[in-house]
Parts: sequence; structure tokens; C-alpha cells
Amino acid sequence: MVDHDSRRLIWAAAGRDTHTLGRFFDLLGAQGCAQITHVSADAADWIADVVAERCPNAVRCADAFHVVAWATEALDEVRRQAWNDARALARTEPRRGRGRPRADAAPRPGHDRARRLKNARYALWKNPENLTDRQADKLAWIAKTDPRLHRAYLLKEGLRYVFAVKGEAGKEALDRWLSWAARCRIPVFVALGRKIRKHRVTIDATLEHGLSNALIESTNTKIRLLQRMAFGFASADALIALAMLALGGFRPPLPGRAAA
Repeated sequence: MVDHDSRRLIWAAAGRDTHTLGRFFDLLGAQGCAQITHVSADAADWIADVVAERCPNAVRCADAFHVVAWATEALDEVRRQAWNDARALARTEPRRGRGRPRADAAPRPGHDRARRLKNARYALWKNPENLTDRQADKLAWIAKTDPRLHRAYLLKEGLRYVFAVKGEAGKEALDRWLSWAARCRIPVFVALGRKIRKHRVTIDATLEHGLSNALIESTNTKIRLLQRMAFGFASADALIALAMLALGGFRPPLPGRAAA
């Protein structure tokens, strides 16, 4: 658990289930739970159910990274299907002998397409501003040769744009995206549209309040660094104790030094 205001780690425990999450709210008490105004988390039902029960006044915000990750997973499923289709075509093509192919050898479009699609994952996953020249060329090739896969890529980018603009503009962009997803004729994105409609309230809260799980992900990274620096821990309690000391804002008085 991380406090969005103080940006400090405030609680941790071993486990990842409703019982573990409930322990935190038990320690906080009903009065403390009632004072929580906003909670950011991924869209896992086991988290949402506990928060809704224990924190009736809290606005739940879906983490933008996880929502966009749903689109990235759907995009990769479309890419794998295109790759499998190209491999199926390649199996029907005549094989070439060893060595350099003859100038009059029959072209093998299926084989060449499968090879290029296999290595296209990062060109499709990465944000456009981070593409290398080679990845940008590969994306341009996909746009020319596979409209369906390119449409799936644009859907992923469209959802990312929703969280980039935020606010009312983000909500309007999400309305347009949902309409597009419903008629895109790509089953995984049609299903994704239905999933996003199910979580629309928490996604709209994210667009309105700008909360995300970036802080908790950063904290997790720092905890993993503590674990590597210590070459591991004998128990979860030892790791949690050091994490609370390093990231919880505690300043225990040291012998021979004045308290800060």
C-alpha cells in the first residue's frame, strides 16, 4: 500500500488475495477506511470487491497502464494469427535447396511474410515516438500489406491516446474508441470493447482524477532492488521490514545523534 499524497510505502504483507487485502483495512479500522477518498489499482475483481465493501466513500480508479496492456495483448493475438496464416501459406510453397537461391527460383511470399511478422512484435508494441528507423519501416510495411493487423495497431494506439489527453477530452475519445472497437470486425477487440464498458466507471474516474499505479510500480522496483542488494532474504518479514525502513519515511533515532 502506497499513499498517493506522501508518496510513501505505508503497509506491506505477504500474500495476494482478498484475505491479505482485508488485513490492511482491519488495521485501519472503519473510521480510517471512511476517510479514504481515492484508490488506484488494476481492474482485478478481488481488489475491487474488497475496496467497494471496506471503503464506501472511495472513488476507484483503474490503472491506465493495465487497461492499455489489454489492448497490447489483443494486438499481439492478432499478430500471432497473421503469423500463423503466413506459416500455413509457407508450408504450401516449394522448398529451396541449400546455398544461394537461383535467380529464377519461385518467390516464397508466405515464408518471407512469416519471417517479417515474427520480428514485428516490438514495432507494434512500442510507442510511435520510440520506434527505431528499422521498426518504423516495418510498421509502414504492415500498413501496406496487412490492413487488419494495422487496424489492430491503430486501435491500441487509440486507447493509449485516451489516457494521454485525459479529462473530458479523454472520455469523449473513449466514446469514439468504443464505437470503433464495436465495428472493427476484429473479435478480440470487439471483446475488449465489452470489457472496457464493464470497467467504464473506474476508467472515467482515472481520466478525471489522473491517478495511476505508477507510484506503486516504482515502489515495487525499489523493493526488488533492495532484495538484489541483500542477495535475497530468509523471510518475507525481513524484506518488508527493510522496505518500510527505506521507503516508509521512517527516521528512527540513532545512538549518539540528535533526532531529526
